[in-house]
Amino acid sequence: LNEIFFGLNSYGIASASLTYFNKPVTELTIGEAAYLAALPKAPSNYNPFRNHDAALERRNWVIDRMVENGYVTKEDGEAAKKTDLGVNPKKSNSYLFASEYFASEVRRQIIEKYGEKSLFEGGLSVRTSLDPQLQRFARKALQDGLIKYDETRGFHGLISTIDTGADWGGPLSKVQPFADVPEWKLAVVLATDEEGVDIGIRPSVDAAGKIDEARTTGRIPARAMKWAYRSASADRKSAKNPTGVLNTGDVVYVEPIADEPGTYQLRQPPKVQGGFVAMDPHTGRVLAMVGGFSYNQSEFNRATQAMRQPGSSFKPFVYAAALDNGYTPASVVLDAPIEIVSGGTVWRPQNYGGGSAGPSTLRLGIEKSRNLMTVRLANDMGMNVVAEYAERFGIYDKMQPVLSMSLGSGETTVLRMVSAYSVLANGGKQIKPTLIDRIQDRYGKTIFKHEESICQACNADDWTEQDEPEVIDNREQVLDPMTAYQITSMMQGVIQRGTAAGKIRLESDVAGKTGTTNDEKDTWFVGYTPNLVAGLYIGMDDPKPLGRGATGGSLPAPLFNEFMQAALKGQKPEKFILPEGMKLIAVNRKTGMQAFDGEPDTIMEAFKPGTGPADVFSVIGAEEFATPEEIMNSSQQAKDAVEGGQGGLF
Repeated sequence: LNEIFFGLNSYGIASASLTYFNKPVTELTIGEAAYLAALPKAPSNYNPFRNHDAALERRNWVIDRMVENGYVTKEDGEAAKKTDLGVNPKKSNSYLFASEYFASEVRRQIIEKYGEKSLFEGGLSVRTSLDPQLQRFARKALQDGLIKYDETRGFHGLISTIDTGADWGGPLSKVQPFADVPEWKLAVVLATDEEGVDIGIRPSVDAAGKIDEARTTGRIPARAMKWAYRSASADRKSAKNPTGVLNTGDVVYVEPIADEPGTYQLRQPPKVQGGFVAMDPHTGRVLAMVGGFSYNQSEFNRATQAMRQPGSSFKPFVYAAALDNGYTPASVVLDAPIEIVSGGTVWRPQNYGGGSAGPSTLRLGIEKSRNLMTVRLANDMGMNVVAEYAERFGIYDKMQPVLSMSLGSGETTVLRMVSAYSVLANGGKQIKPTLIDRIQDRYGKTIFKHEESICQACNADDWTEQDEPEVIDNREQVLDPMTAYQITSMMQGVIQRGTAAGKIRLESDVAGKTGTTNDEKDTWFVGYTPNLVAGLYIGMDDPKPLGRGATGGSLPAPLFNEFMQAALKGQKPEKFILPEGMKLIAVNRKTGMQAFDGEPDTIMEAFKPGTGPADVFSVIGAEEFATPEEIMNSSQQAKDAVEGGQGGLF
């Protein structure tokens, strides 16, 4: 009785009592108790809304048996049979707005761990890592970006067409809206003119399927639908006013305009999609997850299930591997055309937008996202090293060690990328991403917990003036903390001067990296402050070009900014902390050599103990491209260094 299925996603009599009548079992009336007793035989056959008469008949049969067996008097039984079912469905207090993708992923993981029966019948108590406020912020940021981009591509948002005869409310009520996008309303076009569109709003329908008799109308002014004048169809036909966009009987989505009662703006479900994840970098707890525009539109979770090329957002891990193996942020790599011959074919990578900058520091390579520099750096290190780091960070389980992978051509997920960036944010500690904090069985026994820190003295029976217990951090150190700071500092430059310049404005220190794949099919941004990491991609489910100018800096970076501004509002600004033992030295941005007092175009660069700016001008990759004289002519400081007898060129 405490475990069997009662319908409406209820298992056990106590759950059924709350679900059907919104009250505990002890408060049920005779009729209510009889109805619940009737359900286990065939819950769907006695659904109180779809099969009301059958449910009522079965309930009354149960009441007769209760009278016959002496559990209630004949008078009370007859009185109970005269009442209606009285079902009052519980408005679930366990539902969190915008949490559908997150909850679905939690269910999937529980089934994977314990099986489907344990999920639905095991009486498990699951505590998740979800932060409801951050989840709303993430949903809004992603939806805002998808809507904005989609509207620039033209109108394709016709949902259906209905008859607007005697009563348009009936036919319109049969069109199902997105339940998880309550800001939007379904509406039918009643009339159009050059100034706007008259609409009727879909009437509400109760749990029993009864349609509200009230009819609400409104208007879409021309100014609120000008984006739709351009058609998204292949002919790109344009309209001059609303009459060329919509016709009477068309069903569309609309959204109320604030402070203008009865006035709406035209909306359409976007074709473009994306995934978003926010994480605590110190614990791996997933605080927010959005897998697409609407779970009702598509249950496919693009944050965990979509395998996409991360593009240049992968580059920080190539550079981190280099910094961990003897290079510095001031090391100079040649940014110039390169040819890679493999298997009889020639690969000629290019920088986004073409062009090259000659000898440049690793910092500039990250800030400006230079493909040619990255390929040369990976080639100089060896792709086996890069692959080992990518696997260490959890981006790939097994990465093919080919040079194209250094530019992010291998497919991975948003969750994996955000987890990898969390390692950079927390100083190089390995983390295990999780949506679940703890699981308890029906008896209260903890059968899973994410926290793995060791605290042997935390469960002392009493206090005898002993010292406070020490929590031992047993996470693996997968990256030198000094390397993590160096790559973080370089990615701060991405936001200050690089491919995301002007897109992100936070009071806290923030680092991040853009990503754009070939033909602008996917655009990425992953970034972090000292205590919060977030990342997202935008692209079509069936990958296709998003259009020239669609980059990680133009599409997802502003959405990262929108989320972070909301998430950090009211919090004290935080700074990235320079690890003890590192030193800051002024270097020339172009040559990477130590800058002189008063020298222009310099930057303070962080160096590990025993390292510093080069004494000689050395260029990685120069040997196959330029003569020493050509390199000298590209840099006055390099020329001065050579002529001053400070060494040679490499």
